[in-house]
Amino acid sequence: MQTRNTQVMFYLLEDENLATANDIGSLFHCACLQAAYFYRQKQKVFIYTKDQDKAHDIDEMLWTFNANSFVPHNLQGEGPSYGSAVEISWQNPTGRRPVLINLTDTAPDFSGQFSRVIDFVPSDEVLKQSARERFKAYRQLGFEVGNQPFPASESA
Repeated sequence: MQTRNTQVMFYLLEDENLATANDIGSLFHCACLQAAYFYRQKQKVFIYTKDQDKAHDIDEMLWTFNANSFVPHNLQGEGPSYGSAVEISWQNPTGRRPVLINLTDTAPDFSGQFSRVIDFVPSDEVLKQSARERFKAYRQLGFEVGNQPFPASESA
């Protein structure tokens, strides 16, 4: 049962400053920026990926996406017993965290255990349609759902 009102924010990846928003690297870069933002806010994050390969990809990107900052992170089941600031997995989360960054093409069935869900709307029409389906699914779950352009200051 949902104990709190989950807020979902879809970020529109159509800004020309994001290089090509259709590129998975751009999507992952935006996810890294969001993870860093929440880390600075002292909130723990769970990044949910489609499969193990994508989990390893985002894990690697978090090491290199910004030379001037470090975001403590690990794959689920690795790292310190108390968990790092950012946990990454293609499997359901095992711990409680306030923020979910969804990098899959579905609305995860465990989304209700998070107070915030971050999702993305790429500019590609096929991917955009998938985002619309996730938007509807979150709404059907009773979540507060919004959207906005990805912050320009974070994409630079």
